[in-house]
Amino acid sequence: MNFELILVLATVITGVLVLLDRMVWKKKREQSAVTQNVPVLIEYARSLFPVFLIVLVLRSFIIEPFRIPSGSMYPTLEIGDFIVVNKYSYGVRLPVLQSRVIPLGNPERGDVAVFRYPLDPNVDYIKRIIGVPGDRIAYIDKVLYLNGEPLPQEPLGRYIGLNSGSVMTGARHLRETLPDGRSYEILIDQDRRGMNIYDVVVPEGYYFAIGDNRDHSADSRSWGLVSEEFLKGRAFAIWMNWDQGLQWSRIGRGIE
Repeated sequence: MNFELILVLATVITGVLVLLDRMVWKKKREQSAVTQNVPVLIEYARSLFPVFLIVLVLRSFIIEPFRIPSGSMYPTLEIGDFIVVNKYSYGVRLPVLQSRVIPLGNPERGDVAVFRYPLDPNVDYIKRIIGVPGDRIAYIDKVLYLNGEPLPQEPLGRYIGLNSGSVMTGARHLRETLPDGRSYEILIDQDRRGMNIYDVVVPEGYYFAIGDNRDHSADSRSWGLVSEEFLKGRAFAIWMNWDQGLQWSRIGRGIE
């Protein structure tokens, strides 16, 4: 049972108790000849229902926190980052069911998106959206091709990782640029063999997602495309980092 389902059940149960008390039990207490105290269960329901409701609305429709558990998005996101995700950027979805009821937008190339892992929807993944419907994607000799054209890669030197990221020290640090001018940093590990893919055409309703740490990421190159129905939101900021202690320099950073 996931946290979202627990939150929905808690909101419904406390809400029903508050409603029944107002419509039935409160009247019976007032009509009783003997003074009756409000039951403890009802007191708790009155106190907790607005809290559960606010958290449910915020988490389901506005923003949701996530923690980065792996290094697949270095250097953009590091192990220990706590991020916030805009839940309505890709449309309003019903909690638990995750069906989109109000389409407000779609992922754009370059977005860092959170989605349910296609091979296990109970697991959340975070990657960068590179291919949108209609795009033709290839990844050859560690160069990403979009619609037949290689994406420019500007060298930034050798990466120097801190804390858990120290294992990536020495990797090639590059800035990759999309055709619309949007850019972001990536890492290339020359000591690892690249995974080549050729001419993947992204169909309607699907997206091609890839990690910024190109040689240490399981993504659309290995397990396939991300369905629109699995999208959860766009990551836009880091609110905290805890990796071998609190890393103050990462608090409040925006996500390219």
